[in-house]
Amino acid sequence: MCSSRWSCFGGGVDVQLLWSLCVGKTTLVQKACEALVLSGVRVEGFCTEEVREGGRRVGFDVVTMTGERGHLSRIRDDAAASCGRREYMVGQYAVDLPSFEGLALPLFRNVGAVDGGSRKVFVVDEIGKMELFSQSFIRAVRQTLDSSACTILGTIPIPKGKPLGLAEEVRSRRDVKVFAVSKENRNAILQDILATLQECLKHTT
Repeated sequence: MCSSRWSCFGGGVDVQLLWSLCVGKTTLVQKACEALVLSGVRVEGFCTEEVREGGRRVGFDVVTMTGERGHLSRIRDDAAASCGRREYMVGQYAVDLPSFEGLALPLFRNVGAVDGGSRKVFVVDEIGKMELFSQSFIRAVRQTLDSSACTILGTIPIPKGKPLGLAEEVRSRRDVKVFAVSKENRNAILQDILATLQECLKHTT
């Protein structure tokens, strides 16, 4: 069974999407990115996608806006676990921290690069339990939120159980606009998100 909730944030005001499992948050983010690109906005950053084999979810990948892909997590391999290597676990999934950091962190380093003055949205999908094992990722998100170099479109989970420190920090920022996304509103809310992002972009050009 899937629980369903999530949220979205964005800079100047940044936009954050609140989510739960199986709501289709990444599909919504991807649709927003496609519309932004068609309107002449430069989009950078990354999304998190499920990986399935034979109809069964086996993990998650990080996928950049340019199509580069790397492991975020996979179902725990007992043989690999016996090697004595430190593991970061979320449920049955072992987080591949080196893979995640190797792909995601360079994107943050380039976020302030001069690109001819074009309007830019930086995507962070998502700020969740797996990603927050990385202290470097936490620092990078904070620095990017404090920067005026771009508008951010990100996703954070709706609190369930113990709150996630950075997600709650983002949610409480006065310069962040949060949209709660559900299965019921995920199609209708796209235009509201795009309108907010376009308004944000007026303050970053």
